Amino acid sequence: MLKSIVLLLGISAACADEIYRWQDENGKLYFSDKRREGAERLTINPGYSYHRIQYVYDGDTVKLADGRKIRLLGINAPEVEGRDKNAEAGGEEAKRWLTHALKGKRVRLVLDTEQKDKYGRVLAHLLTEDGLHLNLELVRLGWASLNIFPPNLLYSDEMLLAQTEAEKNSRGIWKLPEYRIKPASSLRAGNHRGWQRISGRVKKIRTTRKYVYLALSDHVDFRIERANLALFPNPNSYVGKEVEIRGWLNRSKERYSMLIRHPSSVKVL
Repeated sequence: MLKSIVLLLGISAACADEIYRWQDENGKLYFSDKRREGAERLTINPGYSYHRIQYVYDGDTVKLADGRKIRLLGINAPEVEGRDKNAEAGGEEAKRWLTHALKGKRVRLVLDTEQKDKYGRVLAHLLTEDGLHLNLELVRLGWASLNIFPPNLLYSDEMLLAQTEAEKNSRGIWKLPEYRIKPASSLRAGNHRGWQRISGRVKKIRTTRKYVYLALSDHVDFRIERANLALFPNPNSYVGKEVEIRGWLNRSKERYSMLIRHPSSVKVL
């Protein structure tokens, strides 16, 4: 009996369904997730709630029916065309996949350390009622790349494995020519915008009070905030090695720099 009760409670907690309780003529209690005449309906609160999606903006941003705008944590999907932004390769495919995955589904939010970004959007992992982790699945299918911002590290190991698998199997953006690795020596004013994959050999390191800079050439470097250094190998271990860095470049005159927040954005080749 106790085992049956626990099992039914577990089913209800996972699905946010109702269960029913009744007694026979001998006073024995029964529980079921099926409606029965004369049974008492019990509502189990699993500790979280599910939400309907009102709108899908792109592959990493949605709006809930209650009006909250959600930015999917730990990932970056290519842009779709919109006000003040140009479409990126794979953006429509990422949006289409997410829209289809959410059709007729409700989601629950799993929050991390930081709960909102600077734009006021809620930062969350989204899980459907049937257990599909949408952030992770977008990465696994190659329609999003990792974009991990410490201290938000929840699921980062699982997502890194998913991205490695997607790259290995040339899924999604990883098969598109727009996302091929670009040598640091090829950077010019006209080709540095958007999410980039840049390669080069780390030549030297310089430090400031806030950053450690690792130079790939006289005009290209990447930098790591000292506050995040504990997540990385010793920066000196990169010197002399060919690396790939992933992210967005800042340009100042003829110099280019990429802020790296997590080791998943640096790959030793």
